[in-house]
Amino acid sequence: MADWRDVLLVDGYNMIGGWPELAALSHSGMQEARDRLLDMLADYQAYTGRRVIAVFDAYRVPGLGRSFVQGKVQVFFTKEKETADECIERLVVEFAHRRRQIYVATSDFVEQHVIFAQGALRISARELRLEVEENQKQVKKAIEPGSVRSSRHSLEDKLPPEVRSRLEDWRRQ
Repeated sequence: MADWRDVLLVDGYNMIGGWPELAALSHSGMQEARDRLLDMLADYQAYTGRRVIAVFDAYRVPGLGRSFVQGKVQVFFTKEKETADECIERLVVEFAHRRRQIYVATSDFVEQHVIFAQGALRISARELRLEVEENQKQVKKAIEPGSVRSSRHSLEDKLPPEVRSRLEDWRRQ
């Protein structure tokens, strides 16, 4: 994976509980709420350039935990008897020595103090939701017909579609 400058660690279930749209989805199915959150985080990652890692608590689920990538977002399910908070704290320590800014998205008050003491910055569930919504607006505005970007005569407009596609793939990596 590319060497990202900043890292955003997200307490997944904390966001689901704190974002009204996701909380409503979770009542009909937690998997749907997780997938929607991960879709939004993937867009956020692509827009901001921050590496996004979502952590979901599997504290009461037997097993060793698991990690996978969904939509270019790294996803961790904690191992048995490990909370999402503990996993996030461990990841903060792992990333801290790499000279990058670490943000933790959680509204858990105790967790905010712990990660702040380790040098990470906190973003509440509400703040992250507002950032994600603002990024979505900026993307829509940039791709609207007649927007400033589309009315300019840029190099991008002169490139063949296959070259633009390849450059976009490189940019997202």
